[in-house]
Amino acid sequence: MKAPKPIRLKRAFGPVVEGVALVSTEGFSPRYDLDRWSGLISRPGHALEGHNIRDKILITPSAKGGIAAGWAFYDIRAKGIAPKAFVFGVTNPVMVQGAVFAGITITEGWSASPYDSIRTGDIVRVDPAKRTLTLLRRGNPG
Repeated sequence: MKAPKPIRLKRAFGPVVEGVALVSTEGFSPRYDLDRWSGLISRPGHALEGHNIRDKILITPSAKGGIAAGWAFYDIRAKGIAPKAFVFGVTNPVMVQGAVFAGITITEGWSASPYDSIRTGDIVRVDPAKRTLTLLRRGNPG
């Protein structure tokens, strides 16, 4: 397999992180979709229901929520169940502030759809300084 070109990110903040991708075509709300004690996506019917976000790189089209959702990032970081990064198609200032305050890498916008080249279980790198999302290698989708 020839590695696809890195996906350019429109905006990005935080440290470089590498890890297992958790990919969803459904938006994400830390308040309504997540069990903030375990890190499991717990909302019945969510595309990632039953998956844990802990130490993953969450790739999703949108951040859902407002003020209460923003502080939830700090809460899950303090509990040790935060992802390594949020890679959003679209987000909002409250979510960005929450991620920055919590020390979680966060990005918004992409030059090409990550759904064409990255799937759950793949190993990816998020480099905010270079504003890139890179598929490093195929992983285990389980």
